[in-house]
Amino acid sequence: MKYKCFEVSFSNNIAHVVMNRPEKRNAMVKDFWTELPAIIRDIDDNSKARVIVISSTGPVFSAGIDIGMFASDIGGSSDKNSPQYGLEFYNNNVLPLQNSFTAIEQCRIPVIAAIQGGCYGGGVDLITACDMRFGTNDSFITIFEINVGMTADVGTFPRILNHMPEGVVRELAYTGRKMPAVECKERGLFNNVYENKEKMISSVMAIAKEIATKPPLAVYGCKRIITYSRDHTTMDTLDNIAVWNMSMLSPSEMTEAMVSTKQKRQGQFTELPKKKNLGI
Repeated sequence: MKYKCFEVSFSNNIAHVVMNRPEKRNAMVKDFWTELPAIIRDIDDNSKARVIVISSTGPVFSAGIDIGMFASDIGGSSDKNSPQYGLEFYNNNVLPLQNSFTAIEQCRIPVIAAIQGGCYGGGVDLITACDMRFGTNDSFITIFEINVGMTADVGTFPRILNHMPEGVVRELAYTGRKMPAVECKERGLFNNVYENKEKMISSVMAIAKEIATKPPLAVYGCKRIITYSRDHTTMDTLDNIAVWNMSMLSPSEMTEAMVSTKQKRQGQFTELPKKKNLGI
């Protein structure tokens, strides 16, 4: 399928989703917000891959939300004094944008962000929804919304606080300063930083390939429990893990994982069921 904002390819059980509008600095135009969640859900719902890698083209990872979107009447009523205007704007604009990145977090398989150059505004919302983030030496993030009179509203704050101290997040939010890749790694946002894009993509694909050799159900369980534990108490999480293992533990997958490891061969594991087969 052809997309306006992305190119999608598959290899070794890895889906590579590439933002491909470098001439526009990969700004997040209207099509972006419908295409991204559709791509993620199609891959996940139909079990097309075991890992997703999101990368970009050109010197900038993403310039963030195309503020030109807000120049048109995308909120519904054109009368900003109307009592319905705020609610229409929230329902027709803010929620769909938020849900676009929530689709990444809700995806059953790991999603890895590979970041080169600048990652502005909405780009930060995107990468914080991913499971892991890797950058190049020249990459940086900036919570840019403050510079255009906005408050970041599609996922940055609730997610970036899981990786950085609150005071640092407040500094970035209030000033809009650029945080370079090395500092992103020091603060815990980036897993690693590479000399250039080629080395980064090569390393990220190697990590994705390794993940793709593991039992998909076990990987899904890890993602689900790690995300759950982030938002719940230790006791609640322990109970959730017990319920998960009681209902999802597969003796045959465990046996195959142990035997294949001992025999130093790639394990033969069952793919996650397609969601349509689950009635979802």
